[in-house]
This record gives sequence, structure tokens and C-alpha cells, in this order.
Amino acid sequence: MTTLQVSAQKQLRQLIEQIERLEEEKKALAGDIRDKYLEAKATGFDVKALRKIVAMRKKSQTDRQEEEAILAVYLHALGMIDEIPELPRPSQAMDEAEEAA
Repeated sequence: MTTLQVSAQKQLRQLIEQIERLEEEKKALAGDIRDKYLEAKATGFDVKALRKIVAMRKKSQTDRQEEEAILAVYLHALGMIDEIPELPRPSQAMDEAEEAA
């Protein structure tokens, strides 16, 4: 079995300790986020809707439109909506975004 040199052992130990600290920070942040959702719920906001909005804001407008278009096609195919809604073309959406800015 191969052993690591002392410098590599120290580097490995440092990396592991850094990862462990980051994992602890991640756990604390997850708790903070959970607390914010509980606060929102106590205020009367719909947490499921908030989570959806947060997820949507992480995506670009183009990605959101693509996802909405696919969803509309699937819903139409399943008979859950009568017509596929007219979604703006990507160039039209970019023009609207520029106007809003």
C-alpha cells in the first residue's frame, strides 16, 4: 500500500477540515432558510409558491419560457388545457426585457 508524503498528508487534512467547516456552514444556512420560510408562513404567505418563485428566479427568462412551453404541450396532450397558450418568441422576450430595463 502506498503512503502519502508528509506534505500531501497535511494538504489532505486541510482539505478535509475545510470541507467539514463548509458542511457545517451549509447546515446552518439551511436552518436559516427554513426559518425564513416558517416566518413567511406565519405571516400568511404560501411557502410552496415562494419556493417556486425562488426556483424560477434562478433560471434565465429563456429557460423559464422553454419550460413553460414544454409544460403547456404536455398539459394539452393530456387534455388538461384546451389550447396551447401563445408564448412570446425568444427575440420578442428579449425585446420586452430590454424595454423593462
